[in-house]
Amino acid sequence: MSVETQVGVAAGVAAPSERVGRYRWVIVGLLFTAMVINYVDRQTIGLLKGDLTNAFGWSETDYADVVFYFQATYAVAYLAFGRIVDKIGARWGFGLAFLIWQVAHIACAGARSLNQFIFARMVLGVGEGGGFPGGIKAVAEWFPKKERAFATGLFNAGTNIGAVVTPLVIPWIVTDLALGWQGAFIVTGVAGLIWLPIWLMVYRHPSKHAKVSSAELAYIQSDPADPAEKVSWFKLLTVRETWAYALGKFLIDPIWWMFLFWLPDFLGKRHGLDLKNFGPPLVAIYLMSDVGSVAGGWLSSTLMKFGLSLNSARKYAMLLCALCAVPVAFAAEASSLWVAVGIIGLATAAHQGFSANLYTLPSDVFPRKAVGSVIGIGGMIGALGGMAMSKFVGAMLEQNFGYTPMFIIAATTYLVALAVVHWLTPRYAPAKI
Repeated sequence: MSVETQVGVAAGVAAPSERVGRYRWVIVGLLFTAMVINYVDRQTIGLLKGDLTNAFGWSETDYADVVFYFQATYAVAYLAFGRIVDKIGARWGFGLAFLIWQVAHIACAGARSLNQFIFARMVLGVGEGGGFPGGIKAVAEWFPKKERAFATGLFNAGTNIGAVVTPLVIPWIVTDLALGWQGAFIVTGVAGLIWLPIWLMVYRHPSKHAKVSSAELAYIQSDPADPAEKVSWFKLLTVRETWAYALGKFLIDPIWWMFLFWLPDFLGKRHGLDLKNFGPPLVAIYLMSDVGSVAGGWLSSTLMKFGLSLNSARKYAMLLCALCAVPVAFAAEASSLWVAVGIIGLATAAHQGFSANLYTLPSDVFPRKAVGSVIGIGGMIGALGGMAMSKFVGAMLEQNFGYTPMFIIAATTYLVALAVVHWLTPRYAPAKI
């Protein structure tokens, strides 16, 4: 008997003679691919920071402002798209977000001033703000609670693959093909558009999908039915579980933003790397992140299979991840490039493992109709934290304080975030709305 059949029998949703299907993993594959494209688009600016600084004469504060305004529209769009995907579903909500961010990414090639570049990145923020609300909504529609952390970890791993692909592809386009920084935006943007028609053709709600067997549909819907009534934003803002998720995001998201947008700059200033040799260190760091993303979701799901409660499994997994981030406090002092890469890679893996479990909190404790809205609220609050971090990093670098203050913050933030989550949701019980 296969593992999925055993799980189905244990859940009482499928007989041994009827295998639980696997089509839900096709959906995860599509989400994974979208996140790869998302992070190629997002990280391109970090790889091209030197080229863009030379082209436009940017200061450290100018670059921080480009990141800041991207995060500002990302914050608003994250909140808005949370509501949008709850109303129109993951298929059209995610598709709309993808189209906006991909067109905006291509438009960056046409920028001729700092303000034009900021505007293009703001539109990119509008689209990318819908990525995770749509993805988490899709996972909530296609997976029972026992698999959501693992499924979220898998599609979230696409962000790390995107971060791996970017330092390999962008230098090739800019230098080997001699297309310059404008070509980097155009080539990656046009290539990424191929994903959209595939998503619209393949994605349907599982109850309306011809490829989903009755056994798989029963397995997907094996959790108790959600309440039918709609849940307003105001009600969600009065619930402790909303703030557990939102404040967790406020604390940890800025750390990831810092790594994403400033890590190439750190490697350049501390270890003398440039566009031509960023590749191997960044690939190593984000491959470690990928392992962390999948392992974090796998760990909590496995702990549940061994009998731990949902509460204990999620929080023990987050605790282990938080402890793995502590050594990054010493990353700026590492004299060896590869020692620094190892320490930072462990921290980014810890972030992704922590995130895979934090991302499941809304679908664990809220009815499905509220999941997108809670994800949107949390994403907005997280982006506000990222905006503050952008200004802080820009100021620290402008004043020549270096990266040590940011790495110390990164080392301690995850333990604080877990304490906040536990304080607000000590039992991890369904939210009382």
